[in-house]
Amino acid sequence: MAAVINLVRHMRCTFEAIREYTPGARWQALFQLRWPAYQQWFLRDGYRARPSYLAGRRALRQHMPELAQLYQQLCELAGGGDLEARFLSQWCPPSYISGCSQAVWLDPYGVEGPLLARNYDYAPSLLEGSWLSTRWLGRQVLAMSDCLWGALDGINEDGLAVSLSFGGRTAVGEGFGIPLVMRYLLETASNTAEAVAILQRLPVHMTYNISLLDKCSHWATVFVAPDRPTEVVSRSAVANHQHGLEWQAHARATLSEEREWMLGQGVRKAERADDVLRTLLRPPLFQTAYGRGYGTLYTAAYHPHTLMAELLWPDMRWPQYCLDVQEGVLNVRFDANHAG
Repeated sequence: MAAVINLVRHMRCTFEAIREYTPGARWQALFQLRWPAYQQWFLRDGYRARPSYLAGRRALRQHMPELAQLYQQLCELAGGGDLEARFLSQWCPPSYISGCSQAVWLDPYGVEGPLLARNYDYAPSLLEGSWLSTRWLGRQVLAMSDCLWGALDGINEDGLAVSLSFGGRTAVGEGFGIPLVMRYLLETASNTAEAVAILQRLPVHMTYNISLLDKCSHWATVFVAPDRPTEVVSRSAVANHQHGLEWQAHARATLSEEREWMLGQGVRKAERADDVLRTLLRPPLFQTAYGRGYGTLYTAAYHPHTLMAELLWPDMRWPQYCLDVQEGVLNVRFDANHAG
């Protein structure tokens, strides 16, 4: 009888907590490491498909003037090239699509502080994994980096926590890539009301759901899109659609409806913050389709009242305090053979 050998192919993500309060050698090294892959992505539709440097700089100055000087600093650290500057402006970038589930929880007994928690579902090979502690504009920010100065989720010293999920539509328009929008919120807003006001005026290039929570327990879920007005909705748990399923194939593949329902139930029944986190760490919310590009790479928990943040996996937990981040490296392996 022939022997049957099962080969398990693993993918690995490296998560690194990095503290660099002003842009310098650490950020420059991250750029040099990640730029080849980002350059390939940025040019996938051709050099002329992306806006010019001047167009990107003009858009930043118009919509996010507080970031203009920081943008120039980062462009210089990136080598001062035209292509690098166009990429860093994040003005009308190529499309990107992920999974993700996120929720806001308030303690019904008033004992624990509020919680913003999320699962980030994506391809392991495409995650930066840099958990950056910065004071780029003077405000302390701890955020999971994307597009090298954008953010997937994070918290600032004022206790504003933010998170994003893909909104389930293929529409693309003139606007900023959502990671830079998230960075802008963390750098310039101190509470949920201020963040909502920013989202109501900023153009975005694709459809996303954004969860906001501040230390006073004020929260909002905001639907943004390139071709629709911004909406503030009273939905504490969201996955990858807005009012209904508009991209059926994506919703079916990622179990968007099932995940949102399960998370909503978990939030409503939770008596403690850890109850919500346990829900996120179980199927169908914890996804294993790593080989197909939307397995759960990490669960993030943000506690605005205490300024604590955590990254979690089924067998690990990594806490940080926003005002005193401890640098470190954590390697996480995923089984790429999972079909999901």
